[in-house]
Amino acid sequence: MAREGGHLGHKRRYRLSTQTGLNLRMKRPRRHISAAHRAAQPGAAQQGEVWAMDVIAAQLYDGRRSRALTVVDVFTRECLAILVDQRLTGADVVGTVRQISELRGSPDRIGVDNGSEFISKVLDLWAHQCGVTLDCSRPGTPTDHPSTLSFHGRFRDECLNIHWFLSLDDAAEKIETWRGDYNHLRPHSSLEHLAPSAYRARSASTLRPQGPPT
Repeated sequence: MAREGGHLGHKRRYRLSTQTGLNLRMKRPRRHISAAHRAAQPGAAQQGEVWAMDVIAAQLYDGRRSRALTVVDVFTRECLAILVDQRLTGADVVGTVRQISELRGSPDRIGVDNGSEFISKVLDLWAHQCGVTLDCSRPGTPTDHPSTLSFHGRFRDECLNIHWFLSLDDAAEKIETWRGDYNHLRPHSSLEHLAPSAYRARSASTLRPQGPPT
Protein backbone atom coordinates (compact mmCIF):
# COMPACT_ATOMS: atom_id res chain seq x y z
CA MET A 1 0.00 0.00 0.00
CA ALA A 2 2.82 2.42 0.82
CA ARG A 3 4.40 1.69 -2.56
CA GLU A 4 1.16 2.82 -4.21
CA GLY A 5 1.20 6.14 -2.39
CA GLY A 6 -1.23 5.28 0.37
CA HIS A 7 -0.75 5.65 4.11
CA LEU A 8 -1.23 2.89 6.66
CA GLY A 9 -1.41 4.05 10.27
CA HIS A 10 0.07 1.98 13.03
CA LYS A 11 -3.34 1.18 14.55
CA ARG A 12 -4.69 -0.10 11.27
CA ARG A 13 -1.45 -2.01 10.66
CA TYR A 14 -1.79 -3.66 14.06
CA ARG A 15 -5.46 -4.54 13.44
CA LEU A 16 -4.72 -6.09 10.04
CA SER A 17 -1.73 -7.99 11.42
CA THR A 18 -3.85 -9.36 14.23
CA GLN A 19 -6.64 -10.42 11.88
CA THR A 20 -4.26 -12.22 9.54
CA GLY A 21 -2.24 -13.87 12.31
CA LEU A 22 0.98 -12.02 11.51
CA ASN A 23 1.46 -10.76 15.04
CA LEU A 24 2.75 -14.09 16.39
CA ARG A 25 5.98 -13.79 18.37
CA MET A 26 8.71 -16.40 18.21
CA LYS A 27 9.30 -17.01 21.89
CA ARG A 28 12.32 -18.94 23.16
CA PRO A 29 11.43 -21.72 25.65
CA ARG A 30 12.04 -20.64 29.21
CA ARG A 31 14.46 -23.50 29.97
CA HIS A 32 16.75 -22.29 27.16
CA ILE A 33 17.05 -18.69 28.33
CA SER A 34 19.76 -19.22 30.94
CA ALA A 35 21.56 -21.77 28.79
CA ALA A 36 21.80 -19.37 25.89
CA HIS A 37 23.72 -16.90 28.04
CA ARG A 38 25.85 -19.55 29.73
CA ALA A 39 29.23 -18.16 30.70
CA ALA A 40 32.36 -20.06 29.70
CA GLN A 41 33.54 -22.26 32.54
CA PRO A 42 37.22 -22.43 33.52
CA GLY A 43 39.10 -25.63 32.82
CA ALA A 44 40.31 -28.08 35.42
CA ALA A 45 43.45 -26.97 37.26
CA GLN A 46 44.04 -30.23 39.10
CA GLN A 47 42.85 -33.82 39.24
CA GLY A 48 39.49 -34.50 40.79
CA GLU A 49 38.33 -30.92 40.35
CA VAL A 50 36.09 -31.36 37.30
CA TRP A 51 34.39 -34.47 35.95
CA ALA A 52 32.47 -34.93 32.72
CA MET A 53 29.54 -37.34 32.37
CA ASP A 54 27.59 -38.46 29.35
CA VAL A 55 25.64 -41.41 27.97
CA ILE A 56 26.58 -43.16 24.75
CA ALA A 57 24.48 -45.70 22.85
CA ALA A 58 25.70 -49.25 22.25
CA GLN A 59 24.22 -52.36 20.68
CA LEU A 60 24.24 -56.10 21.39
CA TYR A 61 24.80 -58.74 18.73
CA ASP A 62 21.06 -59.36 18.29
CA GLY A 63 20.23 -55.70 17.72
CA ARG A 64 19.10 -54.90 21.24
CA ARG A 65 20.17 -51.45 22.28
CA SER A 66 22.02 -50.61 25.45
CA ARG A 67 23.44 -47.48 26.99
CA ALA A 68 26.72 -46.70 28.71
CA LEU A 69 27.26 -43.96 31.28
CA THR A 70 30.82 -42.63 31.17
CA VAL A 71 32.53 -40.54 33.86
CA VAL A 72 35.85 -38.88 33.02
CA ASP A 73 38.26 -36.75 35.04
CA VAL A 74 38.78 -33.71 32.83
CA PHE A 75 42.30 -32.95 34.10
CA THR A 76 43.86 -36.42 33.87
CA ARG A 77 41.57 -37.78 31.08
CA GLU A 78 41.12 -40.85 33.28
CA CYS A 79 37.88 -42.79 32.85
CA LEU A 80 36.54 -43.16 36.38
CA ALA A 81 33.66 -45.49 35.55
CA ILE A 82 31.53 -46.90 32.74
CA LEU A 83 28.09 -48.24 33.68
CA VAL A 84 26.36 -50.41 31.05
CA ASP A 85 22.64 -51.19 31.13
CA GLN A 86 19.62 -51.39 28.87
CA ARG A 87 18.30 -48.15 30.30
CA LEU A 88 19.76 -45.61 32.72
CA THR A 89 18.01 -43.38 35.24
CA GLY A 90 19.02 -40.57 37.52
CA ALA A 91 19.28 -43.08 40.37
CA ASP A 92 21.82 -45.09 38.34
CA VAL A 93 23.88 -41.95 37.79
CA VAL A 94 23.81 -41.08 41.49
CA GLY A 95 24.83 -44.62 42.46
CA THR A 96 27.81 -44.42 40.11
CA VAL A 97 29.07 -41.00 41.17
CA ARG A 98 28.57 -41.90 44.84
CA GLN A 99 30.79 -44.99 44.43
CA ILE A 100 33.49 -42.92 42.72
CA SER A 101 33.27 -40.20 45.36
CA GLU A 102 33.82 -42.73 48.14
CA LEU A 103 37.18 -43.57 46.56
CA ARG A 104 38.26 -40.26 45.02
CA GLY A 105 36.22 -37.61 46.81
CA SER A 106 33.58 -35.38 45.20
CA PRO A 107 34.54 -32.93 42.44
CA ASP A 108 33.79 -29.22 42.43
CA ARG A 109 31.95 -29.41 39.11
CA ILE A 110 30.53 -32.04 36.77
CA GLY A 111 29.90 -31.28 33.12
CA VAL A 112 26.69 -32.85 31.80
CA ASP A 113 24.24 -32.38 28.97
CA ASN A 114 20.47 -31.96 29.22
CA GLY A 115 19.65 -35.66 29.06
CA SER A 116 16.90 -37.03 31.27
CA GLU A 117 19.47 -38.85 33.43
CA PHE A 118 21.19 -35.59 34.33
CA ILE A 119 18.27 -33.26 34.97
CA SER A 120 16.61 -35.58 37.48
CA LYS A 121 15.73 -34.46 40.99
CA VAL A 122 17.72 -37.29 42.56
CA LEU A 123 20.96 -36.14 40.91
CA ASP A 124 20.23 -32.52 41.75
CA LEU A 125 19.70 -33.47 45.41
CA TRP A 126 22.98 -35.41 45.55
CA ALA A 127 24.86 -32.50 43.97
CA HIS A 128 23.33 -30.06 46.46
CA GLN A 129 24.19 -32.24 49.44
CA CYS A 130 27.79 -32.71 48.26
CA GLY A 131 28.35 -29.13 47.14
CA VAL A 132 28.86 -30.13 43.51
CA THR A 133 27.93 -27.80 40.64
CA LEU A 134 26.21 -29.44 37.67
CA ASP A 135 27.49 -27.59 34.62
CA CYS A 136 24.80 -28.21 31.98
CA SER A 137 25.73 -27.62 28.37
CA ARG A 138 23.63 -25.41 26.14
CA PRO A 139 20.99 -27.42 24.23
CA GLY A 140 22.38 -28.50 20.88
CA THR A 141 25.92 -27.44 21.82
CA PRO A 142 27.92 -30.58 22.72
CA THR A 143 31.16 -28.66 22.24
CA ASP A 144 30.59 -27.08 25.66
CA HIS A 145 32.23 -30.25 27.03
CA PRO A 146 34.96 -31.19 24.51
CA SER A 147 36.57 -33.75 26.82
CA THR A 148 33.42 -35.88 26.59
CA LEU A 149 33.43 -35.74 22.79
CA SER A 150 37.09 -36.72 22.66
CA PHE A 151 36.66 -39.64 25.03
CA HIS A 152 33.54 -40.95 23.32
CA GLY A 153 35.32 -40.87 19.97
CA ARG A 154 38.07 -43.13 21.33
CA PHE A 155 35.58 -45.29 23.21
CA ARG A 156 33.54 -45.96 20.10
CA ASP A 157 36.50 -46.47 17.74
CA GLU A 158 38.56 -48.64 20.08
CA CYS A 159 35.85 -50.62 21.87
CA LEU A 160 32.22 -50.35 20.79
CA ASN A 161 32.91 -50.70 17.06
CA ILE A 162 35.30 -53.66 17.29
CA HIS A 163 33.66 -55.89 19.92
CA TRP A 164 30.76 -58.31 19.56
CA PHE A 165 28.61 -58.05 22.71
CA LEU A 166 26.63 -61.22 23.41
CA SER A 167 24.82 -59.88 26.47
CA LEU A 168 24.83 -56.96 28.89
CA ASP A 169 27.18 -58.89 31.20
CA ASP A 170 29.50 -59.63 28.29
CA ALA A 171 29.43 -55.98 27.26
CA ALA A 172 30.16 -54.82 30.81
CA GLU A 173 33.13 -57.22 31.07
CA LYS A 174 34.69 -56.25 27.74
CA ILE A 175 34.13 -52.54 28.31
CA GLU A 176 35.69 -52.73 31.77
CA THR A 177 38.74 -54.47 30.29
CA TRP A 178 39.05 -51.71 27.71
CA ARG A 179 38.69 -49.06 30.44
CA GLY A 180 41.63 -50.59 32.31
CA ASP A 181 43.78 -50.56 29.17
CA TYR A 182 42.74 -46.99 28.39
CA ASN A 183 43.64 -45.75 31.87
CA HIS A 184 46.90 -47.64 32.34
CA LEU A 185 48.35 -48.36 28.91
CA ARG A 186 47.10 -45.86 26.35
CA PRO A 187 49.36 -42.78 26.01
CA HIS A 188 47.86 -39.37 25.24
CA SER A 189 49.67 -36.59 23.42
CA SER A 190 47.81 -34.04 25.56
CA LEU A 191 49.23 -35.72 28.68
CA GLU A 192 52.84 -35.52 27.49
CA HIS A 193 52.47 -39.00 25.99
CA LEU A 194 51.62 -40.59 29.34
CA ALA A 195 48.71 -42.86 30.19
CA PRO A 196 46.02 -41.20 32.36
CA SER A 197 46.95 -43.17 35.50
CA ALA A 198 50.64 -42.32 35.10
CA TYR A 199 49.80 -38.67 34.57
CA ARG A 200 47.61 -38.69 37.67
CA ALA A 201 50.39 -40.25 39.74
CA ARG A 202 52.90 -37.68 38.53
CA SER A 203 50.49 -34.81 39.19
CA ALA A 204 49.84 -36.12 42.69
CA SER A 205 53.57 -36.24 43.43
CA THR A 206 54.00 -32.60 42.43
CA LEU A 207 51.15 -31.59 44.74
CA ARG A 208 52.46 -33.59 47.70
CA PRO A 209 53.70 -31.19 50.40
CA GLN A 210 57.42 -31.27 51.04
CA GLY A 211 58.62 -32.22 54.53
CA PRO A 212 60.88 -30.05 56.64
CA PRO A 213 64.54 -29.96 55.60
CA THR A 214 66.79 -32.40 57.40
